[in-house]
Amino acid sequence: MRPQGDLAGAAAELQIQEVIVNQILYGVAYYDEYMPYDRLDADIAMMKKAGINLVRITESTWSTLEPQEGIFDFYHIDRVLKAMTDAGIYVIIGTPTYAVPSWMVLKHPDIMVTTEKGRSLYGARQIMDITNKSYLFYCERIIQKLIEHVAAHPAV
Repeated sequence: MRPQGDLAGAAAELQIQEVIVNQILYGVAYYDEYMPYDRLDADIAMMKKAGINLVRITESTWSTLEPQEGIFDFYHIDRVLKAMTDAGIYVIIGTPTYAVPSWMVLKHPDIMVTTEKGRSLYGARQIMDITNKSYLFYCERIIQKLIEHVAAHPAV
């Protein structure tokens, strides 16, 4: 949160909002962590050529962001944020919560949704019980850690 009376910060924020409002945002989902090799620069060049000025990142990447319980790794986010900032591309940070990491299911198998066919097996996305208290606890934690990490970044 900006300190009260921070007119320079408020003016800068309004400039950013004005830029966003006064242009059409044309974007794509981008998942650097799923690429088989380093192609970030090439992808950005193609985005720029196509007129892309916005990317959405981090959805379904919980296993990459928190590979072990309580161990957070924001390498890919930092890498993409820097590259997109350098290219003048805005970034939307999505929540990674629709694809739970395997360590969570091992620790809390009841996180998996139960239907008339029985409890879902780990593997697919969006197969967890979104009302499960353990799931909600971990969701809140990863979202807080993620937002704390990116909140002040100028591309976000």
